[in-house]
Amino acid sequence: MAIDSDAGSCVSTDIAAGIPPAAALFHSLADETRLRIVARLARGEARVVDLTTELGLAQSTVSKHLACLRDCDLVDYRAEGRQSFYSLTRPELMDLLASAEHLLAATGHAVALCPTPAAGRPARDGDGVALAAGEAL
Repeated sequence: MAIDSDAGSCVSTDIAAGIPPAAALFHSLADETRLRIVARLARGEARVVDLTTELGLAQSTVSKHLACLRDCDLVDYRAEGRQSFYSLTRPELMDLLASAEHLLAATGHAVALCPTPAAGRPARDGDGVALAAGEAL
């Protein structure tokens, strides 16, 4: 499910487009809002209204990110009357995020966003050599 051009796309859409599953998973978790939602749901299930209040986000924002996480099979919900209670489906996701935190601590948080090529300029490999369109780094 593609959320929008700013938020990226979810695992199922990326995999369908030929992106390796691990890259698609990390891409889906690369959004700060989705990470905040996952962290909150790690403490227990919550309704959309709970998430909007606790995270200070609009209902539409929370709903679209929950939809993405559901498409990724990382979050699901149970209905109780007219309310939906969201929870993590894969508790091992928190192990993955904890491992990432340990790695960040070990590297002194030396992680930076990878630069993207400027419009009209080719991507370059680690040695500064220009890559052909579609060529992998």
